[in-house]
Amino acid sequence: MENTEQTQEQLSALLQVRRDKLTELQNDGRDPFKITKFERTHTSAQLKENYTEEERELKKRGSDEVQIIKAQVSQFDGQTVSIAGRIMSKRGMGKVGFVHVSDIDGQIQLFVKKDILGEDEYARFKKLDIGDIIGAEGEVFTTQTGEISVRAEKITLLSKSLLPLPEKFHGMTDTDLRYRQRYIDLIMNADVKKTFINRSKIIASIRSYLNGQNFLEVETPMLVANAGGAAARPFETHFNALDEDFKLRISLELYLKRLIVGGFDKVYEIGRVFRNEGLDTRHNPEFTLMELYQAYTDYHGMMDLTENLYRHVAKEVLGTTTIVYNGIEMDLGKPFERITMVDAVKKYAGVDFNEINTLEEARKVADEHHVEYEDRHKKGDILNLFFEEYAEEHLIQPTFVMDHPVEISPLTKKKPENPDYVERFEFFMNGWEMANAYSELNDPIDQRERFKAQEELLAQGDEEANTTDEDFMRALEIGMPPTGGIGFGIDRMCMLLTDSPAIRDVLLFPTMKTLGGVKSENGVKDK
Repeated sequence: MENTEQTQEQLSALLQVRRDKLTELQNDGRDPFKITKFERTHTSAQLKENYTEEERELKKRGSDEVQIIKAQVSQFDGQTVSIAGRIMSKRGMGKVGFVHVSDIDGQIQLFVKKDILGEDEYARFKKLDIGDIIGAEGEVFTTQTGEISVRAEKITLLSKSLLPLPEKFHGMTDTDLRYRQRYIDLIMNADVKKTFINRSKIIASIRSYLNGQNFLEVETPMLVANAGGAAARPFETHFNALDEDFKLRISLELYLKRLIVGGFDKVYEIGRVFRNEGLDTRHNPEFTLMELYQAYTDYHGMMDLTENLYRHVAKEVLGTTTIVYNGIEMDLGKPFERITMVDAVKKYAGVDFNEINTLEEARKVADEHHVEYEDRHKKGDILNLFFEEYAEEHLIQPTFVMDHPVEISPLTKKKPENPDYVERFEFFMNGWEMANAYSELNDPIDQRERFKAQEELLAQGDEEANTTDEDFMRALEIGMPPTGGIGFGIDRMCMLLTDSPAIRDVLLFPTMKTLGGVKSENGVKDK
């Protein structure tokens, strides 16, 4: 207890020193918070660029076979530049000091000499703290050790850091705290910053591909009266102005299909959806979903699109179609495997549902294999339970699992030759479901019967069942062409392509339990 109190006292003293420095600056007419802008000419990476043509080409392809920044002489040597960023380290401080400044691209060394800066400015420079944000102007040069640096001729304090950063060599050791204080996590961990830069590139690459295929990006409501399109429990809220209850959307499907009815042949949306369910390494209650719909095609067309899209994104963002996740190599360059759900269960569980004709037979084989089911479950539900229990974990390489039972697919067109199954696939990698696609149901009579069956499940206590959306039914009755549709989990895609172990590692601000006073790494409570 005594050591804790002593540490807190030391921290309080450090905080007071920083505030005293700010007060001194303000009294001296040098309040950094009154500075509105700084003209920066280069980032750290731009100053370090000096590639041969061969190295430039390797960089474009994302090759890690060469050290990209390895120049002994910068192309900017002798040029006066302006840089800006956060002080991450300081050393020296006699008549010469060295500072590493961090920006969006990485770090650059600042060489500070009393004779160049001047006595008064050098004295002010020595009072700067790690964490302060500065701008610097000076000449680029290369040190004897080959480090490209800027010889400071002028330094401007742009923002005073009043709280110390975590200790350099240990960083933020509390994983929970890293998610709560992502801003510090990004400052301290270059790999974290790279993950989110790549996430942005992944989404931009998806958009680029779809736009090139003449898809139209649209936006649909998040606040809805009827949250349909998926098997999930919605969040509910109340809209005071209309005195009506609304829900946050769980899917993008039903509004996008309305647009297909309206005559848009190819549409997509990337947006947040909300599902009132648990938290784990692959689930967050709000997450990013992409859904797209294309008229005049079916689920086979969606398989081709998925295969081409994944290859395009991996090659553009990573420079390769071979990805490694948690040490496991997955090849997007080869044709993706295609297997029916029945065949997958037969392959991995040794049970052939083509030979099972009744619900009683399905229950019997489930009991024999210790697969738990509920009274409301039908034969198709039990097939799906077998698939989840025995097959999913084996689907490491890119695989399309096709032809799901009609009982678990209320919005999907039946297979004409076998109406117990539907034209649907789920796309799997690393044992995870990555996408879900249909030949969309466009028969309004059949759709109403499916909604009726869903409402019966809701009455039996299934909180994830759909209810009839009368406006959507009206749209189907106007007429929807044959359509293929698919939903992609963007967060899981980002996890795989950035080798991130949990969904919270690819969400800048994941959902966390609200605490009254969360202790930060430096001991100060956030209110």
